[in-house]
Amino acid sequence: MSTTTVYSPFPNSLRQRLLAGERLIGCWCSLGNAITTEVLGVAGFDWVLLDGEHSPNDVISFIPQLMALKDSASAPVVRPASNNVVEIKRLLDAGFYNFLVPFVESADDARRAVAATRYPPQGIRGVSVSQRGNRYGSVPGYFEGVNEQICVAVQIESRAGVAAVSEIAAIDGVDCIFIGPSDLAAGMGHLGNANHPDVQAAIAGVFATVQAAGKPVGILAGVEADARRYLAMGATFVAVGSDLGLFRAATQALCDKFKV
Repeated sequence: MSTTTVYSPFPNSLRQRLLAGERLIGCWCSLGNAITTEVLGVAGFDWVLLDGEHSPNDVISFIPQLMALKDSASAPVVRPASNNVVEIKRLLDAGFYNFLVPFVESADDARRAVAATRYPPQGIRGVSVSQRGNRYGSVPGYFEGVNEQICVAVQIESRAGVAAVSEIAAIDGVDCIFIGPSDLAAGMGHLGNANHPDVQAAIAGVFATVQAAGKPVGILAGVEADARRYLAMGATFVAVGSDLGLFRAATQALCDKFKV
């Protein structure tokens, strides 16, 4: 069991570790349940991704999961349903400091994602004086310092995103480039086959470009061999499984064991 100290959102220890080049191992969280999220936090992952794009989650279901992780070493990361300014504002106010923004295809998309997480003049985040994100107005210096505490990773998962990755990585405030292998494979005509040579070549190209830009690269890899290959390639922000996948595999294995 991990003995790592509790994650601190202010200052944002996950962002500090990510930018320092540490290897950070995470797990996808798709079940939308505070108890299962709490179990993931007990395990000691560096980060847990609470998914709002492909899971039955919204701001209301996210808050109990944030509460479940607050004495955990696992930093909560949220994936909004889209690169939407209003949704991102609500997630910030709910208490998220770490974002994985899906389907970023251009430098303009990346700028919009970063701007949504920053108060003016650096961005366009709307102001609520007292909300959960600043502990209801009790965090000293929150408004003066929070812009520098928000971590933004953007997801490359299309041909257009791959083509624009150099420009995307250059945007100030984009802390990490994260590859979505399944959507990328589908967009390249290889639905369900992220290990197709063409897809793997595109992934390797993104890795090389992002690393040359001096920024961390991440990916989701639910198969151990894939995860270890990407880690060997230099990925430092890697999700190695999901609560749904773990639960499905374990329950099926248990059922099969007694039905043979």
